[in-house]
Amino acid sequence: MSSASATAVEHDPWLAVENVTVEFPGVRALDGVSFSARAGEVHALMGENGAGKSTLLKVLSGVNRVTDGALWIGGERHVFANAREALRQGIAIIYQELTLSPNLSVAENLLLGQLPQHYGIVNRRQLRERALAILEELGEGSVHPATKVRDLSIGQQQMIEIGRALLRDARIIAFDEPTSSLSVQETRQLKRIVKRLRDEGRVVLYVTHRMEEVFEMCDAVTVFRDGRHICTHDTMAGLTQDQLVSEMVGRDIEDVYGYRRRDIGEVILTVESLEGRGLTAPVSFEVHRGEVFGLFGLVGAGRSELMRLVCGVEAPKGGEIHFNGRTGRFNSPGQAIHAGIAMCPEDRKSQGIFPVASVTDNLNISCRRFFKRMGLWRHPKRELDNTRDYIEKLSIRTPGPRTRISTLSGGNQQKVILARWLSEQIELFVMDEPTRGIDVGARRDIYNLLYDLADQGKAVVVISSDLTEVSAICDRIGVMRDGALVDIVDRDTATPERLLGLALPS
Repeated sequence: MSSASATAVEHDPWLAVENVTVEFPGVRALDGVSFSARAGEVHALMGENGAGKSTLLKVLSGVNRVTDGALWIGGERHVFANAREALRQGIAIIYQELTLSPNLSVAENLLLGQLPQHYGIVNRRQLRERALAILEELGEGSVHPATKVRDLSIGQQQMIEIGRALLRDARIIAFDEPTSSLSVQETRQLKRIVKRLRDEGRVVLYVTHRMEEVFEMCDAVTVFRDGRHICTHDTMAGLTQDQLVSEMVGRDIEDVYGYRRRDIGEVILTVESLEGRGLTAPVSFEVHRGEVFGLFGLVGAGRSELMRLVCGVEAPKGGEIHFNGRTGRFNSPGQAIHAGIAMCPEDRKSQGIFPVASVTDNLNISCRRFFKRMGLWRHPKRELDNTRDYIEKLSIRTPGPRTRISTLSGGNQQKVILARWLSEQIELFVMDEPTRGIDVGARRDIYNLLYDLADQGKAVVVISSDLTEVSAICDRIGVMRDGALVDIVDRDTATPERLLGLALPS
């Protein structure tokens, strides 16, 4: 950059990414990316998984080294060799997977690397006082500095990460999917903190798939696709959600949801007066073959709890379940699976996959019972062939069937979980937040898979807190509030406004 350009960068913007290219063996993760962000601005970074957002954050944090290009921070040119150099330049990243030490206290995590010491001994009084001051500043004054981080909620842990960044006087703070695991109250608190960081003159980079957050919180947005910079909007004025989605995926938003009308078949599931943990009133509803049935509600409304009772994850206290000619409640998930009901949980990483195992092991874990019945326990070649078959059928993006599943994107992990149940004789698929943390392009693939199942005469239940999603892909939507099913709305009348009105406390 010329000296004239450098002078411009020094004043506005504070951060400039200049022609950054990052290459790995056989892969160009970033391809000549350039954009800038101003001090006192919340700048959204948008794009599908694989678009280059995470790689860019790792460049900013010094984890990934650039192949070409540079960063300009406050008018100075930098190419970071490691994370320590990035920290010295006032850059902090709040990752989706938090980086705290769970067995250390809140105070120790906040001041890790800068503990107050006297002759090599930690000054506990100063440690507590400095921790209390930052906790009060973040609105977390009720958290005791001596509390172990493992005992905090995800939202509180995130505040500790932010506090650590403030104590290091970070001028550039990047958030990676910060609200994906937060409650409504925790999300509100985070939004207040982000706005305060902006008002203090910091650069806030905000990576999210949630459109409503971008339009509510952000002052500017940069779109990436396939490792390239597509465009930057310096203002949100006049920008629409449809336009932004189109820029992200290269196609119109209608193509993302792609709803298909189909003939709805006979009733396959009837739930009568079901009672159990998480429900405050008996619940009754029906699901048909060929139907995508939605369950919508706010956090704590009882959506997941209801279907956990149906699927045998929790034991019901009362009521009846009639499924595919069978009457009776399920006492375990195994019983439900044997009958033809499978649930893909909300928390894929802790409940849906075996992260250290391969794609093949994760995909075949359920159908090994079939191989065993056929006298083939275990049959690695059949499992490998089965995996390759589903990789092709479901367009699972993976280097190979033996790849560790934790290295795949959220969308591809979800496809592997679906493939696991497609290997069984499942008639009812229960999908709990199936697209949470998944980019727009991968969402389209998941929706098409659900439509394919419905077209085959299967039944699909989608539990979702995404208003646009449930109103766009479902044939009927059950709305839950405070542990009760308050209404079932047909697709034609299921506007986001009506659904939210039913879900909110009266």
